[in-house]
Amino acid sequence: MNRRNFLKTSALGLAFAAAPISLSAAGTDTATRKAARSGRLNLSFEPYELKLRHAFNLARNQRTTTPGVQVQIEYDGLVGYGEASMPPYLGENVESVCKYLNSLDLAQFSDPFRLAEIHEYLDSVAPNDRAAKASVDIALHDLTGKIMGQPWYKIWGLSPEKAPNTSFTISYDADPKEMAAKIDETAPFKVVKIKMGLDHDKEITEAFRKRSDVPICVDANQGWTDKHKALDMCKWLADRNCLFVEQPMPKEMFEETAWLRERSPLPIIADEYLQRISDVRRAADAYDGINIKLMKSTGLYEAHKMANLARALGMKVMLGCMTETSCAVTAAAQLSPMVDWADLDGNLLIANDRFDGIKIVDGKVTIPDRPGIGVELIG
Repeated sequence: MNRRNFLKTSALGLAFAAAPISLSAAGTDTATRKAARSGRLNLSFEPYELKLRHAFNLARNQRTTTPGVQVQIEYDGLVGYGEASMPPYLGENVESVCKYLNSLDLAQFSDPFRLAEIHEYLDSVAPNDRAAKASVDIALHDLTGKIMGQPWYKIWGLSPEKAPNTSFTISYDADPKEMAAKIDETAPFKVVKIKMGLDHDKEITEAFRKRSDVPICVDANQGWTDKHKALDMCKWLADRNCLFVEQPMPKEMFEETAWLRERSPLPIIADEYLQRISDVRRAADAYDGINIKLMKSTGLYEAHKMANLARALGMKVMLGCMTETSCAVTAAAQLSPMVDWADLDGNLLIANDRFDGIKIVDGKVTIPDRPGIGVELIG
């Protein structure tokens, strides 16, 4: 029996087992019972702007909000939650996501477990729109997990105790008090990610090191454009308890990144360069590892495949997120026992979360033991 049929059979078995059956219903033939379950996928969505607790000062932009779209898929009385989050570099916005979602006809599907078939359909509608597709994928995983009564980490056979510590992200601020406040917020975490690629990379590192000795990782957000200076920074950071450097150079500078990887004392991780599974093999020629994000990979279905392929290629695997509610971050956390590093703090960076989900306990990713992606709607 293949995986799809196994999941489908298990789900239907659980659904029928959970439902009370009267004596009269017990004699109902199989065709009638199947007809009672012949629901359709009903998609609904609405824009939802995420408000950041602190301004994000990145190599290429500054922002205090992130546009988002919240998604629901209803099937036979159950609801699966998903979301799209669109930071500027993704090239998507609320209008494009809503246009894509409006173009979908999910009601043609009567079986939410046909994930491969549904993903083929999502790609056939438009070639890009990755965050929009991710919102549907996350909602489908939430829905199917709820039908089975299991969280996805269990369905994948993963051990939650193997989930890593998550990093917590900070960026430079010219106001010393604001910078100090950002650093103080990192106190509960055992790894801190520093956003770089500006003119203050060493300054923020030194400011952090005056107040904390926990390991750091660095995300240059494509901000280093000279390979020799990038190598100097990698060597400088290696002496300051840095674990790795994420996307040090523009994604177009592939050969320069390969040159840097050969000489750097720190692992070089692909972020903006890497989008979907087709990018993984090529990334292995210039990077030591990949950062998988659901908004780039079109969701959990492909993200799981990407993690397995990267492992087969001997690469490190990092699991990241955008600024998102606990919906998408908790969905990503289902994969966290598979990875070397996690950067799942997007929900902690916003002030208007709508969900209860992932918890960080003593710096460690803690996955809720709830069906589906593990979230509950709170607002």
